[in-house]
Amino acid sequence: MGRIATVNQIIPFSCVDGPGSRLVIFLQGCNFNCKNCHNPYTIDMCDSCGDCVVTCPVNALSLTIDEQRKPKIVWDSDKCTQCDICLTTCPKQSSPKTRQYSVPQMLELLRSQVHFINGITVSGGEATLQLPFIIELFQAIKTSEDLAHLSCMIDSNGYLSESGWQQVMPYLDGAMIDLKSWQEHTHSYITGRDNHRVFSSLKILAAEGKLYEIRLLYIPKISDIDSEVNAIAGYLTQLPASVRVKLNAFQHHGVTGEALNWPTCTEAQMQQLAAQLSQRGVGNLVLPTVYL
Repeated sequence: MGRIATVNQIIPFSCVDGPGSRLVIFLQGCNFNCKNCHNPYTIDMCDSCGDCVVTCPVNALSLTIDEQRKPKIVWDSDKCTQCDICLTTCPKQSSPKTRQYSVPQMLELLRSQVHFINGITVSGGEATLQLPFIIELFQAIKTSEDLAHLSCMIDSNGYLSESGWQQVMPYLDGAMIDLKSWQEHTHSYITGRDNHRVFSSLKILAAEGKLYEIRLLYIPKISDIDSEVNAIAGYLTQLPASVRVKLNAFQHHGVTGEALNWPTCTEAQMQQLAAQLSQRGVGNLVLPTVYL
């Protein structure tokens, strides 16, 4: 039996998740627990506790028993009104609104959109937690006569091991990696993890010519992107000139918990950071177009 992925959402057309128009697959589950996460309901897997079932006003959720005699939440997307009461009810901040996709099912979806897209991006949550599925999917794309022209990319937090990157590398066209903070202690405070593997991933991907974009998150007074601008600029100028440096401005949209009290990043602050990086030789900067 082929690999099965737990999918939170699929966007048929996106112009912000890699080059050109792309079909984007958001996989459920993440190994970071970022305080500032804009999609906190993608972090944990649903454990089918059933708490959300009775809260659904349109009975789009039901609790059944699967073939292994284990409880399972079933989501009826046709009934669902996307009120998201189930999300706020969940004690784990998870989502029962996920689907299971096999590789053949995903290929069928791709073929229905193939004339309108340039490639596919797998995101999350953290995409690489379901790496075997990604490898099987990318390999199938690259060996399919009608799909081989599509570029295959991963949007990741960079925590995948070196051996993991080497397994997917033959089928990977590029990766977008988040660098959420420069100093280890700040990164650990924001994400719950250190950043050693992130730097390792950036090094591996850059050496293979597969690092498409590095993303810097600016949270004023919280992340150290501005206070460590000299060190960060020195690092970025050592990367291949083709690597895009995307600056992300922290906003409160979708955020829960203590991060709601963090200051947001204004356009003026972002312009100042961009100027500081540019003055230190960093090129290929990409700034936000919207600040909400």
